[in-house]
Amino acid sequence: MAKEKSLESEIGSYFSNLLRTNFGKGPTSVYVTIAEPFITVHFRGFISPMERVLINQKEHQRILETRDLMMDELKPDIMLELSKHLNNDVQELYADWNLEKETGMIISVLNGDDSEGFMPVPEDIDLEAFRGKIIEASNKAQKAPGSTTIYWLSDRTIVVRRTEILVEIEKALIKNGFEEQLKLAKRPLEHQMLLEVGIESVLNRSIAETFLDWNFEKDLGFTIFLLEPPKANET
Repeated sequence: MAKEKSLESEIGSYFSNLLRTNFGKGPTSVYVTIAEPFITVHFRGFISPMERVLINQKEHQRILETRDLMMDELKPDIMLELSKHLNNDVQELYADWNLEKETGMIISVLNGDDSEGFMPVPEDIDLEAFRGKIIEASNKAQKAPGSTTIYWLSDRTIVVRRTEILVEIEKALIKNGFEEQLKLAKRPLEHQMLLEVGIESVLNRSIAETFLDWNFEKDLGFTIFLLEPPKANET
């Protein structure tokens, strides 16, 4: 346990320094969850002075596009550095941001077994009902996924992997070089669909944040739910 905590601290420090160096300001806090083959890195207090100016000017899209481009540039170095820390190859890397809350999420996918489930699902959760809501939201946004796999990383972190989610018009946009525009359009749409289907009703918990990212080449997407901690009077 001490070794794992040390590794989490190392990874957190690495990302704090990386963001500070490349964005001009690091996050105020970093929370790392390791549940192989996944590593999630959640940032708080991550807005640079220039970005704050753009937010005041309602230029949210410009910030998100710049961050996506920066992450694409940094991705090979991040994957290499994490592979060294973990003694395992990082296969994929995803990122998303919540500008209003000044937070962000990076998820790394390591080489290894990804069989469904990591910790026991809480007894009050109907896993198939939850899966059904994810499929319903996906269907409303584009189409039902080919597969929907749920990973319960911790008591507050859920990762959902969907495959075969792209419709033909999306594939055409990707083929014609509009990947970034598609990503910027899909994020708010899928967030809205998740709200409309009532995800929280089957989780019996409040969702603090939801993050989304995709691998268009592989036709798959990841959704990360961060749950609010249980209330003191809950058992």
